[in-house]
Amino acid sequence: MVEQPRRVRLLLADEQALFREAMRVVLESEGDLKVVAEARDGVQAVMEAERAAPDVALLDADLPRCDGVSAANLIRERVPACGVVIVSSVESSHLLEQALDVGARGFVTKSSPLSDLLSVTRAVYRGETLIPPNMLGDLVGRWTQRRREQYEAVWLLSKLTKREREVLGLLIDGAGTEAIARSLVISPQTARTHVQNILSKLGVHSRLEAAALFNDSGVLEGLRHGSPTWARSLSRLSG
Repeated sequence: MVEQPRRVRLLLADEQALFREAMRVVLESEGDLKVVAEARDGVQAVMEAERAAPDVALLDADLPRCDGVSAANLIRERVPACGVVIVSSVESSHLLEQALDVGARGFVTKSSPLSDLLSVTRAVYRGETLIPPNMLGDLVGRWTQRRREQYEAVWLLSKLTKREREVLGLLIDGAGTEAIARSLVISPQTARTHVQNILSKLGVHSRLEAAALFNDSGVLEGLRHGSPTWARSLSRLSG
């Protein structure tokens, strides 16, 4: 007897039961695909991924209770062997970037041909990453801009002393002068001096402007968690 090849085990998550049923029929008409779990929202999708341990999870981007990107993040943490594909009703480079950031390996729109969904599902099962070719340009542009912003943020941080970077982190978290003084065990006057020095070195006039320079780049978050990449960059620029 010839042994049948193993079928790719799928989790299908979409709020619409009719859509899930239609997709199940289409997917299982392919000899190598099998839907082993379904979910109507993001919370259920994570639970079903943990229960069924599928090879690939196909997640609608707009799942209720927990959106597709958030669900993808949790699934990647709890079921690392499961590849994730985000299925979106819109072609959004921002959503694509968010999906890739949390470890999704595929992205497809609901307006795409069925062959695209089948291709991305099989590619992700093989361990590949597959996204629509027409979205690559925007994605590269966004990543390039982010890297530029991150480099500029690191360069600004290199102007500050270690203590000033600690004060800046507290400022961006919303701490006032008194709270900074208590947290760092320094006098309020010393805290105020640090704040004024920071604003002067960064060339801004308020705490809000200082926060705006760094909140989007993720640089301070990386430094807070000991990211070696940012530490090396800051060390080189501090010279």
